[in-house]
Amino acid sequence: MNKHSVYETNSFYWDTKGNDFLGAIVLPFYGAFVSEEKCQLFGDVSGKKMLEIGCGNGQSLQYQGNRKASELWGMDISEKQIEKATQHLTSCGLSAKLICSPMEEECGIPVDYFDFVYSIYAIGWTTDLEDTFCRIASYLKKDGIFIFSWSHPIHKCVVEENNRFVFNKCYFDESWYSVSPDFCQGALTLSDRKLSTYINALAKAGFVIEQMIEETDNEIIQLHDENNDFVKRAKMFPVTFVIKARKL
Repeated sequence: MNKHSVYETNSFYWDTKGNDFLGAIVLPFYGAFVSEEKCQLFGDVSGKKMLEIGCGNGQSLQYQGNRKASELWGMDISEKQIEKATQHLTSCGLSAKLICSPMEEECGIPVDYFDFVYSIYAIGWTTDLEDTFCRIASYLKKDGIFIFSWSHPIHKCVVEENNRFVFNKCYFDESWYSVSPDFCQGALTLSDRKLSTYINALAKAGFVIEQMIEETDNEIIQLHDENNDFVKRAKMFPVTFVIKARKL
């Protein structure tokens, strides 16, 4: 796996296709059927300095700005997404410092500065999880909070066959692969990491885990068609996980 090749492939996709096909997962939702309104992981953010990793179109930063965060910062690998975030936040009367860079790289973000660093369905794009978590730890003040969500690894291992869910991929396989989303030309490069890989990388970077969420919110799921394939999956196993960790 060549990280720069991955950068080029994925940033090109988000520049040219992006949310038009994959959609945007933004706060108050952490992913399918998990919400901040129910989990209350952030609590009161008024007066807090916030950095979002993978800020996309800026809607999650808007959510934090509307809740009276004192500073908004965002990072994204896609120049197009940074442009969209700038336009969106400006239209909402909010200002933010936005940086176009891979999350693994040094890009001038201040250290020991932020109260919260968070990432909504973006951390899994990193080519170097341990290095990314170490960088995130450096951005946070002591006892600062890191919250991130991503697709649950079990979700990636299971398919439906003859009205039953069966494993079609080894949970332990973390090799990189190319995927073309449905109804879309173009490719993305991904790795499906085990939960233990995330947890061990957090520990190595100096974090202690305060909370992990992988349950499907039944109140949210009842708002959807029970015959929807994704809803059926979410009723049987987690499709999203969220971790809240504190810097020691």
